[in-house]
Amino acid sequence: MIRILALSGSLRAASSNACALSAAALLVPPGVTIEAYDEIGELPHFNPDLEANLPVRIVDLRARVGQADALLIACPEYARGIPGSFKNLLDWLVGSLEFPGKPVAMINTSPRASDAQAALKLVLETMSATLVQDACITLQRLGKQTDPVTIANDPVSGEALRHALTALVDHIATTSSECRETLP
Repeated sequence: MIRILALSGSLRAASSNACALSAAALLVPPGVTIEAYDEIGELPHFNPDLEANLPVRIVDLRARVGQADALLIACPEYARGIPGSFKNLLDWLVGSLEFPGKPVAMINTSPRASDAQAALKLVLETMSATLVQDACITLQRLGKQTDPVTIANDPVSGEALRHALTALVDHIATTSSECRETLP
């Protein structure tokens, strides 16, 4: 079973980013699960002084990242950048052992949100994520319904999500088989 942890960078209840992640969960191939991480708003402010005695929520976040085979991120753009709450989540993962090398796919729900996507890509690369380029997509959702079923059934958005998920799963499978081949 392949486990993907979905991270929405938005705190909005009706977030197009969270809906895109939920749509992806409707489209996963057999043998794949997507788990939504919905506690971003509950995380304490990042403070490196707490590394020696991590808050329970951070221990849980890092454990869930560690258990995942990959991350699926959908993050909005605020003031041409990454929302503070999502950057806070990423800051808590910087010092973790669970994050480096983790395969990551990015979903952008607005073609106008290119600055945040570029900033997010830079941060993720700095954190040693493995960005799966074929799994990073932009959905044309501006002015359209954003409920997960509508997105999943949309011929363009649904197909883009399927392609991204396939690319991510293929990357995981290839990486896993390469690791098995190098074991004694």
